[in-house]
Amino acid sequence: MEAAMAAKLIVMVRMAAAALLVLFGFCAGETAAASRKELQRGFSVAHDTSYSQFQPVLSDPTGVFVLGFLRINSTMLDLAVIHLPSSFPLWRAIPDRPAPWSAAASLSFNGSLVLTINQQVLWSTAAAAGDRAVLLNTSNLQIKTDSSPGVVWQSFDYPSDTIVQDQNLTSSAALYTIDQRFSMRLGSNYFALYIEPPSAAAAAMYWKHTALEAKAQIEPAGGPIYARVEPDGYLAMYQKEGAPADVMSFDTFNHGIRAFRRITLEPDSNLRAYYWDGSRWILDYTTITDSCQLPTTCGAYSVCVPPSGRCTCLANATDGSGCAAASVGDGLCGTTGREIGGLYWEARRQSVEPANKELLGFEHALSAEDCEARCARNCSCWGAVYSSGTGYCYIMDYPAQLMVAADERKAGYFKVRSTEEAAGRGGGRAAGVTAALLAIGVAVVVVAAAFGAYRV
Repeated sequence: MEAAMAAKLIVMVRMAAAALLVLFGFCAGETAAASRKELQRGFSVAHDTSYSQFQPVLSDPTGVFVLGFLRINSTMLDLAVIHLPSSFPLWRAIPDRPAPWSAAASLSFNGSLVLTINQQVLWSTAAAAGDRAVLLNTSNLQIKTDSSPGVVWQSFDYPSDTIVQDQNLTSSAALYTIDQRFSMRLGSNYFALYIEPPSAAAAAMYWKHTALEAKAQIEPAGGPIYARVEPDGYLAMYQKEGAPADVMSFDTFNHGIRAFRRITLEPDSNLRAYYWDGSRWILDYTTITDSCQLPTTCGAYSVCVPPSGRCTCLANATDGSGCAAASVGDGLCGTTGREIGGLYWEARRQSVEPANKELLGFEHALSAEDCEARCARNCSCWGAVYSSGTGYCYIMDYPAQLMVAADERKAGYFKVRSTEEAAGRGGGRAAGVTAALLAIGVAVVVVAAAFGAYRV
C-alpha cells in the first residue's frame, strides 16, 4: 500500500515539476545549443546566477546529455550531468556537500576538471593530465589525452545515486542516496543495500542479492565482481566479460523494449529501475516491495506491523514527542564502561524481531537474559533479539531499526540514546522520530520537487 502511494506521489511530483520547467523556461533545445562539445586546456567558465535552474557547459554529440551547474534546491549548487529530455541528474560531483547557489563558482579545465567556490577548490578530478574533456552519448564524462592511455578519468567510475545502461558498478565504487543515508555496494559474490552510519560504526545491511551462478561461476581468486544494467532489461553481475554470473530481471526483461535505462538508489532507501520511453521515465523494477523491509518506513526505535506497514514506538521520546530519535554519538562506553542513564537507557519489548535478521550475525544463547547480557557488556552492541524457538541471539551494532512485529517467542533488548537526551545534556532540543519523519518527509518532497524540476 505504502509503495503504491509512494509511486503515486512520485508521479504527482513529476507532473508538478513539468509545470515548473515551463515556468522557469528550461528549454532543452536552447540548453543543448548553448553548450560546447569539448573542453580544452585553458577553459574556464563562471557560474551565472541568471540561470534559474541549470547552466549548460558541455554537451554530448547528440544533445541528449549535458554537463553544467545544477540548482538542486532554492539555495544549493552542484556540478551535474543531466539527461536533457527529462532533466534528471544522472551524475553529480558533490551530492554530499553542495555549494551555495549564490557563491562565486567556476569550472575550469587545465588537464583536470576543477570546481572552485570563492576561489577555493571544492572538487576536482585529481591529477588527471588530460588534453580535453568530452561527454559521450552514454552520459559518461571523460578526460582524454591525445596519446596512450587515452582516457585518464571518467565519471562512470564515480557514480552518485544512479548507474545507466552499459555502466559498470565496481567493488571500488558505491551508490549513495542523495542524503548519504543509504548505499548499494558489491561484495565477493553479491550486492547489497546498507544503512550508512553517521559515525564510525559499521554499515547495517538491510537487503542482499547473491549471485545464482547459473551460467558462470565466480572464482575466489578470479578478481572482484561488477554489476551492469543491460539494454534488454536486467541488472547483471559479472566477474569477467561473457556470460553473467547472475541476472536480476526487470519487468520488461526480454520484452524487446530497447530504451535508455537507469537504476537509482532513491531517498526512501529503495533501489528502482526505469527506462525512458521518449517522454517520461517508466518504472521497471522495485527491489523491495514490502514497506516493512525499508528502513525509512518507520525509522529508529519503531516497530513496523505487516502487512499494513503501521508504525508503533519501540521506545518513546523522553520529551513526550513520539518515538525516540536515535543519537549515535561516539560509542556506548565511557571511562567507567556501561552507564545506564548517562550514555543511554534501556528498553525491552516482547514479540519483535529484525526484518533483516537473516543478514545479521547471531550467537547461541541459553535464554533471553543471557542474550541481553551479551549485548549489555558489548560497547558496540545497540540491541539484541532472542528467539526461544531457535536459541539464536541476534546482535545489532546500530540503533534499533527495521524492527517488525513477531510472535511471542521473540524478545528484544535495546539501548536507547535519543536526541532528546542529548538536548538535555546541552545539545539543543530535537524532536522525536514522529517529528523527524515529518521533517524528512517534507525534505524528501522538497528534494523531489527540486529534482522533479529536472524531470517530466
